[in-house]
Amino acid sequence: MTRIYPAHAYSAAPRAGCYWPQTIEMMHPPQARGEIRADVAVIGAGFTGLSAALHLAEAGVDVVVLDAESPGWGASGRNGGFCCLGGSAAPAEALRRSYGEAARREFCRAEIAAVDLARGLIARHGMEVDAHSEGETLMAHTRAAAQGFEARARQIEADYDVTPQVIGEGDLAAHGMTGPFYGAMTTPIGMALNPAKYVTGLAQAAWDAGVRIFGQSAVRRIDAEAGGYTLATEGAQIRARRIVVATNGYSSDDLPEWLRGRYLPTQSNVIVTREMSQDELAAQGWTSRQMCYDDRFFLHYFRLMPNGRMLFGMRAGLRCSPGGDARMGRVIKGHFDRMFPAWAGVEVAHYWNGLLSIARDRTPYTGPIPGMANAFCSISYHGNGVAMGSYAGALLADQILGRSGHLHPEIMKRPPERMPLGPYRRKLMWPLYGWAALRGD
Repeated sequence: MTRIYPAHAYSAAPRAGCYWPQTIEMMHPPQARGEIRADVAVIGAGFTGLSAALHLAEAGVDVVVLDAESPGWGASGRNGGFCCLGGSAAPAEALRRSYGEAARREFCRAEIAAVDLARGLIARHGMEVDAHSEGETLMAHTRAAAQGFEARARQIEADYDVTPQVIGEGDLAAHGMTGPFYGAMTTPIGMALNPAKYVTGLAQAAWDAGVRIFGQSAVRRIDAEAGGYTLATEGAQIRARRIVVATNGYSSDDLPEWLRGRYLPTQSNVIVTREMSQDELAAQGWTSRQMCYDDRFFLHYFRLMPNGRMLFGMRAGLRCSPGGDARMGRVIKGHFDRMFPAWAGVEVAHYWNGLLSIARDRTPYTGPIPGMANAFCSISYHGNGVAMGSYAGALLADQILGRSGHLHPEIMKRPPERMPLGPYRRKLMWPLYGWAALRGD
């Protein structure tokens, strides 16, 4: 495999301190052995791959899922658990210029459908995912940001047919949101959840539907042959009529070759505190269970979980090494302490990081792999893959089955272009990160 980060980024070390695996017995399926045949082979046992496999199996398709580690080992089992609107990181005006207003509005409808699909899967399969939060709340970290909330609320109402709640600076304390903020705006779509419980629930549902799932089965080679493909792992040869590549931020530039340079893995970091008492929560004045974020360049995302632990995440990190991880641990703790000073002495019980994927035009792609018959891919949800990754899996199943069961927006049909610098494209982030650090953003 040809990957653009050091081997450390793909090792067990960045997830060693992850909180989520301590909350559930995650699935550890057997390794693929010998010769295996299937109608469809899915590479990647995260939200996208498992959703695709589940929807296909429920339609009677024989599916095999292969993962280099185990279900949810990558970003799907170590994210912040925000099941919300998102998938694209492109501003509305950029989408309007590139695709037109009708396509932009269509994508908004798909965002809503993605959240609804995840909710439906959770309900239909009886998953216990520790859900909380009535939608998602944007916190204003500057007065200028707060002043723009009324206009943003009107646009959200037009795009998503819901009415956001705008909270003024003086009312934040009454909502249990005391901190360095100048206002808040809640969009009532989405929920917070335990991503490990959700991805394990998807894996179990797929298994129960007849999907064969194999772990410790990294695909090393994809060969086209008459009637389909052969996938080679260390211990098996898997022959399938169709394949799905659903590896997102943990993709390889040569599996398949078409992926080379068409995605950029980017690090996100998370800490989780020990459980806090009601007195400790009151000392800070943050008692809201809303999932929240701000819109800095180095995005912060955070939520007080039902058990009294605070989750705090932050985008940043370029080195992907033991020393780099330790530095980012200190950086994110510093940001946390400044935002919630009353909790500066509260123990951080867990720290980890993982890779999400961004595209050159900052939109996701879900569709056929150009130049490869009966091969499909979905990639780049820009840090919002809980809902959109699950939805993309259903879209992939629709395409394989030749049906139009779910809205497939035009914005998700344009294959990603290659980025400059090829294997060195990580360097594209360095000046942006440096500029944002100098601005204090």
